[in-house]
Amino acid sequence: MGKQRVLSGVQPTGNLHLGNYLGAIRNWVEVQKNYDNYFCVVDLHAITVPHDRDLLAADTYKIAALYLACGIDLEYSTIFVQSHISAHSELTWLLNCITPLNWLERMIQFKEKALKQGENVSVGLLDYPVLMAADILLYDADRVPVGEDQKQHIELTRDIVLRINDQFGTPEQPVLKLPEPLIRTEGARVMSLTDGTKKMSKSDPSEMSRISLLDPPEVITKKIKRCKTDPIKGLEFDNPERPECNNLLTLYMLLSSKTKEEVARDCGEMGWGQFKPLLAETTVETLEPIQEKYKKIITDKGYIESVLKEGRIKAEASAHQVLARVKTALGFSVPL
Repeated sequence: MGKQRVLSGVQPTGNLHLGNYLGAIRNWVEVQKNYDNYFCVVDLHAITVPHDRDLLAADTYKIAALYLACGIDLEYSTIFVQSHISAHSELTWLLNCITPLNWLERMIQFKEKALKQGENVSVGLLDYPVLMAADILLYDADRVPVGEDQKQHIELTRDIVLRINDQFGTPEQPVLKLPEPLIRTEGARVMSLTDGTKKMSKSDPSEMSRISLLDPPEVITKKIKRCKTDPIKGLEFDNPERPECNNLLTLYMLLSSKTKEEVARDCGEMGWGQFKPLLAETTVETLEPIQEKYKKIITDKGYIESVLKEGRIKAEASAHQVLARVKTALGFSVPL
């Protein structure tokens, strides 16, 4: 049997941060040799909320360059841009006509973002999970690396698959493959530096809430120095009364590649004045090679374009094959 296929992607909105890296991209890099990987820049998702049209294309190239800088290897992985393949939009429409509206209305992320946007909330934001399902299903993905906050969207994708297969397929010949989530047990949900109860997010208006992968050393040090802590003596994991303490220790554990037991032993007696410089130094050391590689890649636009072109050609072959399979199952005529 061949390798299982993995599909995942990141929006080109702002710089990637430690939450994106530790919760997703580093996990992709660590396991990529074991899978047939498809990693896309999901620019169609980026316009489900107000966006800057002047930055969208440039940010798309930036995310592709960061994929490569973080260690995505083209020997094992295909990198492409979502909007370059029209099948994403077409399959989304077909899935829309199969997906009950109340399935989308119960999505937690939609409720949270719609509350923030008020009257400006778009149909696209409501439909975001169906587009995500199309992204996954077009490549017959076996596994989908996601953070805990995206698990509900994978469950919706599976519900859509079961519905289509039940209505238009057979047990012997299903229309679509049923994907499984691939969730990192540690670091799947990296929290904000200003509020340990909230996820680190590119949409947070405060730059101090997150460390971007391209932040220079002095900015990283400043953000960690000023991040929210508590007055309790000693550092510990898993105390619900100390969310910031747990988050910062987890960050150090992931960035230093130490075990939870080692971090608890080494840092348990530290004060914040001793621990913060250690965390800052470890963060800078981890991000330095990524930043150096990124600087070389982003200046070579021809190389990035060639990577994305090759990725589009390969991804398009799979996408159109799956799209044709769905259209045939739904009863559409085959074009002459």
